[in-house]
Amino acid sequence: MTGSRAGRFALVGVVNTLIDLVLFTVLTAAGLGVLAANTVSTTSGMTFSFFVNRAWSFRSERPARETVVPFLAVTLVGLWVLHPLVIFGTAAVGRHLGHEGDEVLWLGKVAAIAVGLVWNFTWYDRVVFRQRGAES
Repeated sequence: MTGSRAGRFALVGVVNTLIDLVLFTVLTAAGLGVLAANTVSTTSGMTFSFFVNRAWSFRSERPARETVVPFLAVTLVGLWVLHPLVIFGTAAVGRHLGHEGDEVLWLGKVAAIAVGLVWNFTWYDRVVFRQRGAES
């Protein structure tokens, strides 16, 4: 069953990323500032992710009020702590190896997304959306 959960989780991740990117693009094209557009787009993607992962990916029967704070904590640590650490770490290694420019940052971003994917799935599966009575 874990494989199907992982597949559903990956699909939700693709959709919430598209929500974020499309909304960010539309809002900035309409003249909204980058910070405001990013706040709206990431919040929209995160909200979609919470409800769809809870109901479909993990089929959690726990009330939303029990899962929303742990979901936000896991998601925000991933985005605001792990992502920057991986991006800056990858960039430092890349510079040490003689690479410069945007490609090093993009490689770091891709690596950060991969680390975040594993981080989020593990915590969502084992803690946030864990079924009542499931072993810890």
